[in-house]
Amino acid sequence: MASQANIQELEKTASQVRRDILRMVHAVNSGHPGGSLGCTDFFVALYFHILKHNVDFNMDAKNEDLFFLSNGHISPVWYSVLARSGYFETSELNTFRKIDSRLQGHPTPEENLPGIRIASGSLGQGLSAALGAAQTKKLNNEDNLVYVLMGDGELQEGQIWEAAMYGAHHKVDNVIATVDYNGQQIDGPISEVMDLKDLRAKWLAFGWEVIESNGNDMKEIVKSLEHAKSLTGKGKPVLNLMKTEMGFGVDFMVGTHTWHGVAPNDEQLTDALSQLEETLRDY
Repeated sequence: MASQANIQELEKTASQVRRDILRMVHAVNSGHPGGSLGCTDFFVALYFHILKHNVDFNMDAKNEDLFFLSNGHISPVWYSVLARSGYFETSELNTFRKIDSRLQGHPTPEENLPGIRIASGSLGQGLSAALGAAQTKKLNNEDNLVYVLMGDGELQEGQIWEAAMYGAHHKVDNVIATVDYNGQQIDGPISEVMDLKDLRAKWLAFGWEVIESNGNDMKEIVKSLEHAKSLTGKGKPVLNLMKTEMGFGVDFMVGTHTWHGVAPNDEQLTDALSQLEETLRDY
């Protein structure tokens, strides 16, 4: 279990990551701040406490845990966390979405960016990749885990449910999938675009072990991920239904789809940064 001191350090890191996200998308007037801000605590908890990983990046990742980002448009939070945990220099965050940058709007392995193993611009594919990687771990007699993050709007893709059936049928019990359940997507509230109804009941019906968590409370998300780990190896894949608020951490961005893919202007950036402590120095 993480101590209170550990939780406080993670919270400080999350504040810096949120600053990075805002500054990256503002600099190029492009990107997806809403979901990135909402998932910051999850990413920080995963990379700085939960995940067994090596910043000396190797594509095969033998004897390491793996993470796949399925909803690749929230790349700003991933790039920040990768840089802050040592995969590449934080100064490279200055190149986000620029011509010839390795930090494109959607992550891609073609740019040889450490930490990135698959392209994730097309939604709905991450769970399938994670399940395949998890089976590979089993074939290689590795006891490491595979993690994947999906958006809730992404669950409107049929491939997700094919993968859900596959994972349960084949007892891929070394995978922990998380759904960012913020109730928003680019066109509006999910309940209006295409309602997902009772997600817990659906995943249970598909044969998964399901836990629920608050993704915007660092102590709870750490505890929930640790609990999810304890459920692996028991014949079922694990699904973490994680409630978040889009835009969390910035008062005028919270809880609305309007910040899904819109960058703040100069005045809005100043306001947003004033709400977030600079803890690790801005890049």
